[in-house]
Amino acid sequence: MVHRVKKIFFFFLVFIACTIEAQEVLDKIVAVVDKDIILKSELDFRVNIEAAQKNLNPNDTTLRKQVLNQLIEEKLLYAQAELDSINVTDDQVKQQLDYQMNYFIQQYGSRERLEQAYGMSIEKLKRSLEDDVRKNLMAQMLQQKKFGDVTVSRKEVEDFYDTFKDSLGLIPERFTIAHIFINPKSGERVRNKAKNFAESLLDSLKHGADFAELAKKYSDDPGSASQGGDLGFVKRGVFYPEFEAVAFSLAPKQTSDVIESPVGFHIIQLLERRGDEIHVRHILIKIKSDEKADLAAIDLLNDIRDSVLSGKNSFAYYAKKYSDDKETAKNGGLLGTFEENQLDKSLLDIVYKLKDGEISFPKRLDVNKSTYGYHIVQLIKRTPQHKANLDTDYDELKRLAEYYKKQKLYKEWMAELKDKIYWEIKA
Repeated sequence: MVHRVKKIFFFFLVFIACTIEAQEVLDKIVAVVDKDIILKSELDFRVNIEAAQKNLNPNDTTLRKQVLNQLIEEKLLYAQAELDSINVTDDQVKQQLDYQMNYFIQQYGSRERLEQAYGMSIEKLKRSLEDDVRKNLMAQMLQQKKFGDVTVSRKEVEDFYDTFKDSLGLIPERFTIAHIFINPKSGERVRNKAKNFAESLLDSLKHGADFAELAKKYSDDPGSASQGGDLGFVKRGVFYPEFEAVAFSLAPKQTSDVIESPVGFHIIQLLERRGDEIHVRHILIKIKSDEKADLAAIDLLNDIRDSVLSGKNSFAYYAKKYSDDKETAKNGGLLGTFEENQLDKSLLDIVYKLKDGEISFPKRLDVNKSTYGYHIVQLIKRTPQHKANLDTDYDELKRLAEYYKKQKLYKEWMAELKDKIYWEIKA
């Protein structure tokens, strides 16, 4: 669930651009690590990203050396992961690829715009990234295996605090918040409306209507509607499991019944089967809310707010029962503790007006360009800006002490890897 908390995914952007650029340009090799290489285009791109992120000069030789060292360390981690027989499943790779693609689609506004930006289909984009995603996951699993259980004692936290207390600065003001989110699309009435429309299109197909024309006119998949719903040849692992279970079971030229996936209702037609790949097209009908559904969501949230304020039950109780943000609902709607600069303006405006324990009135929340809803927010606790101390900030100091310890151990371990595994800078 997107809480509108600010996050920057520079690594994913680097990841995708470097892979594509390296495929398109005849590159100079700048370093060799075990059986892997680092190309000049990859180094140039990473330097430019680092410089843009930190407002540095991309021509700075010191910056270039630092970034090259980072790339070498990444390759060393992968080499060691292979030596340690770290295995990553196809499902883990698929999940990471799906996560990255969904993020990119949100950033570009649609599947079609993303495909236009990179000059290839989503499926081809995934295939081009699959090997690098697998390597990165292996490296992450290796680090988790090596340092995941690293902890610090009370004395280590105290020693860390005594050493760095003068340089820790002030702990910024923080807000611990929870919310209850209602998605108007989740109601049965709007769901049935979409399903019934999809059923009517299926009935038209059974009476001779042209599949491609219906897809162009009615499908809510912007990436395929203009192509008559054509999704091209794909292997398993590209689409939602509910979609694939039906698509791979069809005979050539056979059309499915209406099936549901997390994005809506589909009618699928198998055009051709080639080995373990299928060529399919579909019509997608998304569940769309309307004014009545919006009003019902707002009324429900107002009723919940009144019930909490009257003492009928707790905010956490109603979050678990009603919130459509399933990720936070299981924890009573808890979003977490955030600093001011981690919250976007709309959420910060709500929180600033609340005192500890108070609940906001319903407000619209835009999750992404195509999904929205309404939520009420409870300010659980506001912690003013203050100087760090062991009594009130022990958990935060422990986290910093653990990070410091892991970084120290990581540097020592990386020095060992550089002695053990072959690597060489070529330029």
